[in-house]
Amino acid sequence: MTAFALVGCGRIAKRHADLLAGGQIKGATLAAVAEVKGDRLRNFTREYGVPGYADFHAMMEEMGDRIDVVSVLTESGNHARHAIDLARYGKHIVVEKPMALTLPDAEAMIRACDSASVKLFVVKQNRCNLPVVRLRQAVEAGRFGKIVMGTVRVRWSRPQAYYDQDPWRGTLAMDGGVFANQASHHVDLLEWLLGEPDTVFAKARTALVDIEAEDTGVALITFASGAIGVVEATTAVRPKDLEGSISILGERGTVEIGGFAVNEMKTWNFVDQGPEDEDVLRECRETPPDVYGFGHKHYLNNVVDSIQHGGRALVDGLEGYKSLVLLSAIYESIAQEQEVRLRFRPRISRLGLELPARPPLQLPPARRLLGVNVA
Repeated sequence: MTAFALVGCGRIAKRHADLLAGGQIKGATLAAVAEVKGDRLRNFTREYGVPGYADFHAMMEEMGDRIDVVSVLTESGNHARHAIDLARYGKHIVVEKPMALTLPDAEAMIRACDSASVKLFVVKQNRCNLPVVRLRQAVEAGRFGKIVMGTVRVRWSRPQAYYDQDPWRGTLAMDGGVFANQASHHVDLLEWLLGEPDTVFAKARTALVDIEAEDTGVALITFASGAIGVVEATTAVRPKDLEGSISILGERGTVEIGGFAVNEMKTWNFVDQGPEDEDVLRECRETPPDVYGFGHKHYLNNVVDSIQHGGRALVDGLEGYKSLVLLSAIYESIAQEQEVRLRFRPRISRLGLELPARPPLQLPPARRLLGVNVA
């Protein structure tokens, strides 16, 4: 049995805990949780019947011999620090998206896990959605021929109350905006399906809420293959979530996956039709309870298989790093207000960096294009 411990008992932690404690992950169990906020910790320990700790170091020192994997579910800006600290205990690490907010932090995570001889898993659960799996198979089989364009759309609703739940939400140092947080899975899917990106040009603004980072943005990506990618992302939809979708257009086929969690196959058309195509639309209509979808179950099953049987990780540290490079380029382009090549180092992007304390400025909308308050 592979025993998991969770570090961080925030919004996404409940999804992990429900699966692990509910017996939905074969060969896995929930052993302990750690959380600095007392009320959250008490709620988790009461609901899931596991030991709880205010300090994850105390948890590892007391229960380390009964823990095999630690899932880092804390603020995005703390992922690297916490993963590096935990890797020293010789336990495998699962980290939620994005794996870090800066490239040096992500590189340090990979080095720390390699040095400790532990596996690093980066959660990209949307790759496991059945419609996405079918789409990936079609791409690998060459059914599209030359791919012309790929588009992802994240049109979700996150009102001010969502950001006010925790002081780190919407900050550049700990969270990022709609690209780094809500759309990071979709950016990953676009790169996973279209291959190596070459350039990106992005614009963003803070439209409806009072946060440091952006709540709305668009990115135009060119890929080495010649394909063009478009990312449309916003949390300014009102009054509720509209969609999380992806479409791929090629010379010999068109596929669109919609729903609010990339969960519903809407279009599956190819010039060369096969007998298996008749059932795709019927089979690929998942109805998840929330924007997290059903992918976490498949993802965590893969983690257990990789640990117990040496199976290949769906997304390891190096694979997770690829989409972070693209995310970093998006933020650098926003900051520079120009096209950025992917082989770069951030110069003026503030994603993952603490901003100096200053009084809030009342800026006109045009001055908030970068998603940060700038004098």
